[in-house]
Amino acid sequence: MAKRMLADMNYLADLPPSGVGIGLKPQHYGVVLQSVSASIPASGSSPDWLEVHPQNYFCDGGAPHRWLSAISEHAPISFHSVGLSLGSAEGLNRGELERLAALCDRYNPALVSDHLSWSGSANNRYPDLLPLPYTEEALAHFVDQVGRVQDRLGRRILIENPSRYLAFAHEEMDEVDFLHLLCERSGCQILLDINNIEVSATNLGFNAEALIDAFDPALVGEIHLAGHAREERDDGALLIDDHGSPVSEVTWNLFARFIARAGPKPVLIEWDTDVPDYSVLMEEANTARAHLQDAGRNTAPEIARVIA
Repeated sequence: MAKRMLADMNYLADLPPSGVGIGLKPQHYGVVLQSVSASIPASGSSPDWLEVHPQNYFCDGGAPHRWLSAISEHAPISFHSVGLSLGSAEGLNRGELERLAALCDRYNPALVSDHLSWSGSANNRYPDLLPLPYTEEALAHFVDQVGRVQDRLGRRILIENPSRYLAFAHEEMDEVDFLHLLCERSGCQILLDINNIEVSATNLGFNAEALIDAFDPALVGEIHLAGHAREERDDGALLIDDHGSPVSEVTWNLFARFIARAGPKPVLIEWDTDVPDYSVLMEEANTARAHLQDAGRNTAPEIARVIA
């Protein structure tokens, strides 16, 4: 199957390739607007970009749109969708897609992403991002659904690797191969959630470093960093991807390992439950910036040798 040729391939132009963003939450609207609109922002006090769940802005107007409109005048915005249900057997949710398209027309986000998951059937919608079996049949279906979204939006989208709590029997490929083939056949890119790598590796008992080393950096358009909850059980630890705590040391180490090989990528600090003060989010963002700077210093000599 040939890769789709997309009309608009320059959608990342307004997003700093080494910039660090945070998820925009209503309790932070005021301080975020103040920080991004400052003529000379204090060092380390402002995110380079903001991400929102577009489903929270599917209303026609009101305070959420007034704040988002004001903030988007000063900083790039990314849409991280949680409602398309691309893996559902009946296909994606057409109503969700139309509302997403209207919101994209209104704000022209720098990035649009969704998940390698499903969350609905013909009769029900679920508040979860449920996993797919890694089979050729599931891949063909998902490629078709991603293509429908990209054709409607007129842009490439990113698909996030899942956090997993179980593995299906009789899978035909591993996660990385599935995502690489998805990119090859649809023209999408990967949103690499590194916390999800730690969660899945711990829960399913595989090597997180080997998994992250297998991803092709050229296919990764964005990185997510988040925290998780940990439950100690008789058969070992269970990690729960709740986005409710600081990034773990393991995830920071995996992040450093990946960007040492991949170079700069847009990075998001994702925190969706027990949301802390804005200053805490910026501390996490500044830690990510420090990692990116270290990676830049370490890879610069290698780039120089290649050029020479």
